[in-house]
Amino acid sequence: MLSPLDDYPVHQTAAPIAEVATSDRNFYDRYYFNCGSHDGDTFLVLGLGQYPNLGTADAFALLRRGTEHRVVRASRELGPDRCDTSVGPFRVEVVEGLRTLRFVLEPNDLGLSADLTFSGAVPATLEPRQIIRGAAGRVIIDACRLAQTGRWSGTFTVDGHTTDVTPDRWWGTRDRSWGIRPVGEPEPPGRPADFHTLFWLYLPIQFADHSVIVILQEDEAGNRSLEEALLVWPAETGKPAEQLGRPDYTIEFHPGTRVPKSGTIRFSRRDDKLPEITAETLVAAHLGVGTGYGFDPGWKHGMYQGALKVDGETVDLTDPTQQGRLLGITDTFARFTRDGQVGYGLFELLAIGPHRPTGLTGFL
Repeated sequence: MLSPLDDYPVHQTAAPIAEVATSDRNFYDRYYFNCGSHDGDTFLVLGLGQYPNLGTADAFALLRRGTEHRVVRASRELGPDRCDTSVGPFRVEVVEGLRTLRFVLEPNDLGLSADLTFSGAVPATLEPRQIIRGAAGRVIIDACRLAQTGRWSGTFTVDGHTTDVTPDRWWGTRDRSWGIRPVGEPEPPGRPADFHTLFWLYLPIQFADHSVIVILQEDEAGNRSLEEALLVWPAETGKPAEQLGRPDYTIEFHPGTRVPKSGTIRFSRRDDKLPEITAETLVAAHLGVGTGYGFDPGWKHGMYQGALKVDGETVDLTDPTQQGRLLGITDTFARFTRDGQVGYGLFELLAIGPHRPTGLTGFL
């Protein structure tokens, strides 16, 4: 099946671009963005993904403001043109590769629309490859990802009220990931999987003149299968990214939850260039509610919804009937401080199962 991309010299296998290199149903290719205001009153999380072996594409926008959690989402059948990054009212435009991208959510009946442009503050960095095996050694995650901090411009509109987004006070991060990750409808179980703790901490942090990107994955005892800590300089400085050694952390949680309240990050490279970084979380987005990242049975990434479906939901996070949904991965916009400098970024945490270093017990 040919597509316009086949006219570009970008092939990696002896097959058209529309045909990915693996037949694994869980192959995915996804954009992720977040955008937060420095005063901590508003946080947007945005995403769009394609699932070639499932024949689907989907997208979402999540607005967290006050106690409101509003999601607009869409799903469509994926055609042969992988350059078509539209899903209903959503689309992503690559203005300049690895530098500038535009995310658009056209006006719709759900009251949330946006036209936002992300400009990278530092070069995009390639993160360590993530591999997780399940029952009988089957690979269930094999993903590659780039990450970048940046600043936003444009507007978003909620119920007819438009907010101007300017790069002086609206910062955020983005990533592009692709590979294998569980998506779509549940598979037949086969051999039951042995449960293992998954503790994932991801901190892309932006200061005025540099960024720090921390990523780690641990088991129940705190043993690490993945870690990296980078100091990344703006491209115009000409400075290469610097390894900071092993990152160490402490986290304080909101009582009775796995939602972080504050934290401290330290590094094994002990010098005066990077003292410890403290984090104060400002506003949390529960990605498990409505976006496809969680346990909602009717809407998971890649799940077939028909030729085109656009819907959404608005949740009051103080509603006691919704508390059982606030589980799984939490993306929190946070204020970070180091050596008198103040920065902003993402405090992303996924903690499933017991984890001795933080004192977490039970499953969720």
